[in-house]
Order: sequence, then structure tokens, then C-alpha cells
Amino acid sequence: MESIQFIDLNLTTVVILFVVGFIGGMVSGFIGSGGAFVLTPAMMALGVPGIVAVASNMAHKFPKALVGSIKRAKYGQVDVKLGVIMGVFAEAGVFAGKNVMTSIRDSYGNIGTDLYVSAVFIVVLAIIGTVVLRDAMRMKKNGDEHAEHKTPALAKWLQSINIPGTMVRFRSTGNKPVSLLFVAPMGFATGMLAASIAVGGFIGVPAMIYLLGVPAIMATATELVVAFVMGLGGSLFYAWEGFVDIRLAMIILAGSLFGVQLGAIGTTYVKEHTVKFVMATIMLVVLFSRLFKLPVYLSDLNFIDSISATTHSVLSKMAFGALALALLSGAFMILAALVKGIAEHRKRHQVVHEVLATD
Repeated sequence: MESIQFIDLNLTTVVILFVVGFIGGMVSGFIGSGGAFVLTPAMMALGVPGIVAVASNMAHKFPKALVGSIKRAKYGQVDVKLGVIMGVFAEAGVFAGKNVMTSIRDSYGNIGTDLYVSAVFIVVLAIIGTVVLRDAMRMKKNGDEHAEHKTPALAKWLQSINIPGTMVRFRSTGNKPVSLLFVAPMGFATGMLAASIAVGGFIGVPAMIYLLGVPAIMATATELVVAFVMGLGGSLFYAWEGFVDIRLAMIILAGSLFGVQLGAIGTTYVKEHTVKFVMATIMLVVLFSRLFKLPVYLSDLNFIDSISATTHSVLSKMAFGALALALLSGAFMILAALVKGIAEHRKRHQVVHEVLATD
């Protein structure tokens, strides 16, 4: 079995990791996905093996998620009950996913885990990113943000099914009873994905929105509770086998703790379709970062004909460029939404004060 190799840290690497952590924290606080879908590829771009990137991201994830969930709970956006229950089922998924990852490493080494993580990213980002983007564009076009939250048809159907002994009421679903038999597989799948790419929000958030009928703002906030619960257990699972690089986790965490609060504040000033649009855009840009690296990993494992050193270098630079674009565009969109939202909020208050003054 290939030995575990942690990267050497220098000032430049530390600064890059801190900045990446800060932006990842903003993304996490804003859309509730944990931000690891930019953090994991960023660490891999710096030479961190896929399994170490996933494990270290999970280690930094749960304290950051705790801070974000507490922050957003103050705004009434968190369904703690749903988050804890989904988190418990997610732990089982994390354990199963960790076993899959370590089995791949035993068979194909660190490059094997790089390929596995990248392939999972590509498939999940393509599906979830496209669905969320279409939904965001539909909401913006139809002006759904001005109407009350509409429960998706599938969520209404699931809520109509009564399975005795399994029904639980959640605040985020309007206190409508939902069977634990539906919540359990959602939690398990969330944990399974988290153990594979360090972020389960790709499944957890859409599942809560489209299957349980939870409003997007509450789904992204509640996902932070799930991330805390499964991140704590997942860190212990991976650390037990020596895959957690605590240096990386602490540097990223330091940046994330600042960014997550800024992102959480931003959710109070934006419309629901904006959250979805930011989430989808970052997903689809990160997809290309992993897509460019796929031929490199396949070549290194001799699954395809070897590529030249020049092609290898070009593909790696393209992957890094796409990742940088995702980070910068994500940070810009969140900050722009925050500034615009605050300006509109102040304008509304000014109008109210003027009306009251005339009365």
C-alpha cells in the first residue's frame, strides 16, 4: 500500500490555503453546502492526495458548520430537529463512504483516490448544478421570490404518505408529518457523498428542498447542522487511519471562520433565487476544474495511453485556472449580493421613515 504523503508548507501555500478557506467559508455560510466543493479541488491542485484532501476538509468542516449554524439560527433559519436526525443517518453513510475510499487507495494508491474524487465531483456537479440553475432561472423569470414558498409536488406526495410509527413533524416543513423512512436514505446518501468528496450538501440541500418541501434558505441553514454532526464523526473515522492533515485543516478553518459569518449575513439580504444561482454557478465552474484533470489521472494509472509532459502541464494549468475562476466568481457574487441587499434594505427603511414622518 502506498504510504501517506503530506505536502510541505511554505508561506505562499499557507496564504493560498487561508484565502481559499475564507472564500470557502463565505460559500458555506451563503449556500449551506459546507464549501468543500471548492476546498477539496483547491487542496488537490496544491498537490494534496484526494483522500487526504477529503479527510482534512471533514476535520475543518464541523467547527465551521457549528459557527455557521449558530449564526443562522439567530435569524430563525435553522431546523435543529431535522438537522440532527439527518446527521445521525449521515454518519452511517460517512462510514460506508470511508470504506469505499480506503479500498480504492489500497488497490490503486493516491492517484486512484484522486480519480475517484474527481469522477464523483463531475457527475454530481453536472446533475445538481444543472437542476439548481434551471430552477433559479425559472424563479427569477416568474418572480417566485415575491410569492409565498411553494411546496414541490413530490414533497407534497411524500408528506401525504402516512407510515405508522415513523412520522415526525418538522418546523421547516410547516409542521407537516414526514416519515423517517424517507429522511433516512437522504441522510445516508448525504454522508456517503461527504465521505467521498467532503461535501454532502449537494444531496442534502436539494433533498430537503425538493423532497421534504423545506424553503431554500432554511435548507441551506439546516444543512450546516447536518455537516457538523457528520463532519465530527467523519473526522474521527479518517483520523483513526492517519489520513487527516491537521495543519491543512487548521489553516483552512482559520480563514473559514471569518468567511462563514459574512456569508451567513448575506442570506438575510438576498432573494431565494439568488442563493440558488450562486450555488449552481460555482458548481458548474468547479466541474471543469475536475474535468480537465481526468485525463491526467487516467494516464498516470495507465488506463489510457500516456499523455505528453506538455499536455499534462496544460491540462493541470487549465484545471487550476477554472478553480481560481470558481473561487473569485463565487466571492464576487456573494459580496455583490450582500452589498446590493444592504442598499435595498436601507432604501426600504428610508422610505418607511419618510412615510411615518409625513404622517
